[in-house]
Order: sequence, then C-alpha cells, then structure tokens
Amino acid sequence: MAPILQSSQPWVEKYRPKQVKDVAHQDEVVRVLTNTLETGSCPHMLFYGPPGTGKTTTALAIAHQLFGPELYKSRVLELNASDDRGINVVRTKIKDFAAVAVGTNQCKNGYPCPPFKIIVLDEADSMTEDAQNALRRTMETYSKVTRFFFICNYVSRIIEPLASRCAKFRFKPLSEEIMSSRILYISQEEGLCLDAEALSTLSFISHGDLRRAITYLQSAARLFGSSISSENLISVSGVVPAKVVEALLKACKSGNFDLANKEVNNFIAEGYPASQMLTQKARISKKLGEADKCLVDGADEYLQLLDVVSNTIKAFNSLPEAFAYEC
Repeated sequence: MAPILQSSQPWVEKYRPKQVKDVAHQDEVVRVLTNTLETGSCPHMLFYGPPGTGKTTTALAIAHQLFGPELYKSRVLELNASDDRGINVVRTKIKDFAAVAVGTNQCKNGYPCPPFKIIVLDEADSMTEDAQNALRRTMETYSKVTRFFFICNYVSRIIEPLASRCAKFRFKPLSEEIMSSRILYISQEEGLCLDAEALSTLSFISHGDLRRAITYLQSAARLFGSSISSENLISVSGVVPAKVVEALLKACKSGNFDLANKEVNNFIAEGYPASQMLTQKARISKKLGEADKCLVDGADEYLQLLDVVSNTIKAFNSLPEAFAYEC
C-alpha cells in the first residue's frame, strides 16, 4: 500500500498533552501539581525519570496553564541544557532573565498569572558541575521572581545543593497497557491499521518510552502506509532482527572463533549498532555491561562486540580463562 499523505508536524508535538491532567500514568505527580496550579504557589521543581515518560510535557503544561498564550513567551525561558550547559550561559542568559522583576499577581483570561517567571532547564543532568554550582547563587538571589524547573533522566547527576532546593517528582516508565492505549488513540486519529502483534511489538521495542513509540509509528506510516505490521516497525526502529541475533549466538555456541569473527564482521557491515545488540540481550553477563561502558566511552564497536562474542563462546564451551580479552 502506498504511503499515506500526512502533515509535516511531528506526531510527538501534535499529540503532546496540553494540560497536566492529561499526562499518562503519572497519577501522584499529576495530583500534586494540580493542587499547585489551583493555588498558584509554585516551588522550584526537579522532574526525573526515564525518557519519554512525560517530564518535559508536564513542565511545559504547567507553564502554559499558569500564564496562558499571551504571557507565556515573556514569562517562560526554555533551555536545553545539553546545548546550553556551560557556566557562561548561567552567568548571562539565565541570570539576565531571572533578574528582571514582573508585575503583581493578576488573573488574565482565566489564567492565574502568578508574580514570577519560570526557567525550564531540559536535560539538566548534562550541565557541567561548574554551571550547576553557579546556579545555586542565582536560585537564591532571585527566588522571589523566578522559579526553576529542572528536567533530567539521572537525578544522581544533579548536585545535591541544587536537588535539595527543589520539590522532586519521579516519573515512572509507562506500562505496556498505557502505551498501547495511547498508540491506539493516535492510530485511530491518523487512520492507521495496527494489529495486536504490531501493537505489542511497538510497546516492546520502545522500552516504556512513549515519545520513541510515537516516532516509530509515524516513521512506519510514512514508509509503509496505513497498514503497519510488526516487521515494518522493527525495520524503522533500528532494532537488530532476531535472525541476526540468533546467527551470532549460534556462532558462539559452535565454539568456532573464525565463524564468530565472520558474524561480527557481517553485523558491523550491515550497520547494526553494537549498543543495541547489548541492550536487546539485557546484559546477560558482566562482560556485556563492561563492553557497554566501553562503547559509551568511545571504544571501537568491532573490538567490543568481538570481546563479548569471544567471552560468550567461553561461557558456552568452558574454554580456558586465558582466551578472554580484557576491556
């Protein structure tokens, strides 16, 4: 079937919840923040949890519900801390925005419009430690006129003095049931046909990340049309096909290093990411975890995957310890 005609807008943005109460599967967070919206009293906040669980959506929804479309641009500063993460950004852009006072509390068009501004720092765990330390003073100095929303995946990478100044909200990974419900809604809105197997596959390969699931769905719709199968979703997701994984493991089990080396070469030549292979096998050994860390640190994909394969051969065939390579 020919691909269906679609607008250029990403579905992630098109179907992003506009209000806090519409954020999926984060009941405790929604309950607390709904009370915050009613009172207009807002502390500094730290949203943390896995990707695609609604952290950024929640922060933006709060800001929109507090200020409305007219005041949003003048009262809210959005920064992606992965790009703007140095100490100079804190000393200039953030400090300059935080220092400007705003008018008194006046409701406008039904929005609370409290007498402060909001700075949203997405991916704050990518900020340098110097930049985070510089923020401490800024938060204290301008606490009467500015609130900070920190969004991160790893709360341990936020320095304690910053984290202790914030109300913390943990976002849970989305269950398959919640993800399936949202994906079905989008499919119906876009006129897509998704069978039960495809729906289950999409939930599995997305690992609880709704943003990733929606992106895969839109990519598949553009390439394959309105009828989407499980194979279509796997092909656009970058997930290593089961037959490739089976061939690699079969080579390991054979005990033949040359055969295993050939399969590793084929794997790399096909362009499959070694990190994806490690994720799919759920870190079945200590060596998988070590190789994964080496890849993150920039090690060679061929050598790391070959290291994993040779150690898997050893595990299957009880080869001498000297056969294993060191990471």
